[in-house]
Amino acid sequence: MDNIKLLSTFFLSAFITISCNNNTQQKSNDAATQTATTKTDSSKYTLSMVDNKKDLSCGMPLTAGIGDTAHYNGKVYGFCSDECKEAFMKNPDSCIAAGK
Repeated sequence: MDNIKLLSTFFLSAFITISCNNNTQQKSNDAATQTATTKTDSSKYTLSMVDNKKDLSCGMPLTAGIGDTAHYNGKVYGFCSDECKEAFMKNPDSCIAAGK
């Protein structure tokens, strides 16, 4: 009887260990997928797609990355972040004049 309890405990422990390892590997795979998606999303805009080389709101060079774009007066402007795009859209003519 003691042998049966011992074997049952052993197999239960082995099953739990294997299950936990699979769950950890799944989380690691999910994190890698999340990172790859984020990198792809942040590189969807390139300098060749926009008419400015630096953010017209904050002055940051767009070589560091373009987070969003806006169309204004037939041109496409790039911005480092959504916040900078929103600031530009409040007064675009002023930002364009200051950026030149």
